[in-house]
Parts: sequence; structure tokens; C-alpha cells
Amino acid sequence: MKATVLVRLKSEVLDPQGDAVRHALTKLGFAGVAGVRIGKLIEIELEGSAEATAGADLRARLAKMADEMLANPVTEDFEIQL
Repeated sequence: MKATVLVRLKSEVLDPQGDAVRHALTKLGFAGVAGVRIGKLIEIELEGSAEATAGADLRARLAKMADEMLANPVTEDFEIQL
């Protein structure tokens, strides 16, 4: 089974990389780009079937992984997709 963790900067955190991409898109002629935020997509392959690993316990394990290793809880939020 595969799980996906999306990590994004919190809205109040400045994103200079996103600003640079927005600026570059505008210079390339892509009009109407009001803002860009850069994040991470992390795919985790889990052992077992979807039925065996599904549920609140799996979400709790993935949230613990994200909170302790995959995301910086001070500056980033994360979302888990199963």
C-alpha cells in the first residue's frame, strides 16, 4: 500500500522560493500568476494490503512520521493521503 504525505509551508511563513518561481513565470510570459507556494510530496510504500493497514492507527503512525521526521512542525503543515 502507498501513502502520500504532502508538506507545505504554513501560510504565515514567507516562501522566497515560491516568489522566485512566480517571478520567473511572469518573465516567461505566463500572465495572471498571483502567487506560488513550494512544498514537498513524499510517497511511502507500506507493507501489507490496504485492508490490513487502513484505519486510524495507520493515520496516527503516518502523522507521527510526518511530525517527527518529514515536516518541521514550526514552519510546515502536512496532509496525509491514503
